[in-house]
Amino acid sequence: MENEENTQRNPLRFLVGLAILVVVLVSVFGGALADRIFGLRPLDRFFPRSSETTSVQRQVLAEESVTIEIAKNVSPAVVTIAVEEPKRRILEFDPFEGFKSQEQGGQQDIATGFIVDSGGLLVTNKHVVSGGGNYKVITKDGNEYEVKKIYRDPANDLAILKIDPSAGSGQVLPVVKLGDSDSLQVGQYVAAIGTALGEFRHSVTTGVISGIGRSIDAGSANPFEGFAERLDNVIQTDAAINPGNSGGPLLNSLGEVVGVNVAVAVGADNVGFALPVNLLRDSIDQFHKTGDFTRPFLGVQYQMITRDAALRNEIPEGAYVREVVSNSSAAGAGIKVGDIITRFGGEKLQADNGGLAVLVNKYKVGDSVPVEIWRNEETVKLQVILAEAS
Repeated sequence: MENEENTQRNPLRFLVGLAILVVVLVSVFGGALADRIFGLRPLDRFFPRSSETTSVQRQVLAEESVTIEIAKNVSPAVVTIAVEEPKRRILEFDPFEGFKSQEQGGQQDIATGFIVDSGGLLVTNKHVVSGGGNYKVITKDGNEYEVKKIYRDPANDLAILKIDPSAGSGQVLPVVKLGDSDSLQVGQYVAAIGTALGEFRHSVTTGVISGIGRSIDAGSANPFEGFAERLDNVIQTDAAINPGNSGGPLLNSLGEVVGVNVAVAVGADNVGFALPVNLLRDSIDQFHKTGDFTRPFLGVQYQMITRDAALRNEIPEGAYVREVVSNSSAAGAGIKVGDIITRFGGEKLQADNGGLAVLVNKYKVGDSVPVEIWRNEETVKLQVILAEAS
């Protein structure tokens, strides 16, 4: 009886085991066969990433590679400007420890510049080297050069520094390539290199051209330094430009200098400004010819009137004269405070074409230029003889 039950169970176990084996074999070989017959693929291959995602990734990688190449190729021609001030001790009073002596002075990084001529010519902002002290130039490889001479552009916030290339490692100084600022477009990629905060040398930031043809009143962050200047036709960018970046290059995607970083809006994020490189190009060409800067000087402080402001106030578009420098070309021609200069040399003044400074810089010292002004609701024609800026 017991043997008969075992005999009946064994076939049942055999059939169950056979069924399980068939299922396993079908799963393994059936899947492979189905893959060959129907072209099935794993999920990550069956649902590939969209072409849009791939395009975005390629774009990001392309922008990164552009920035990397700029940093690699241009940084050797970018320098740190340092000033060496006499060391002195200052007594400070601490209510808990009494008087303490603290040493101040010595060498300090203050700004940025870049090499434009392997013979030892560098460019920075005029306000960077406006004070006293001995200035030094420090290259990316750590070589230090004493500034032998400073040439300051009287009409723009630009200065050319002269160093002796033989005082360094003996290698030929690398130079930057100058681009064309007239071809810039809003939204265009740019990069800035400089000594951020006067501490972090060769910092690289990126952004876009936010605006062109801007006019700003630039001044020192310290009100006691008294530096203030009207800058026209400047480039606006959202690339981070921090204190210490002044005088450094603003570069396009080809690594060409398109601007000289000059100012940042205090209290705002990502609002920096740069002088257009074509202004620098003219200064360098003139310097090579004459060995100095000779610029015409009109002698007015002004505010450009935009087209919208002119329409709202029913006045002409132009340069509103806020102040006339005594004994200047403007004073000699009879230009007065409150006048609106509407034409200079026959060209109409407009806020979006660079303003008055751009037109003045087209002429040479000694040129006689016709000027039209709007005064007491009447047009007055004058003749200005441009003198040299002192």
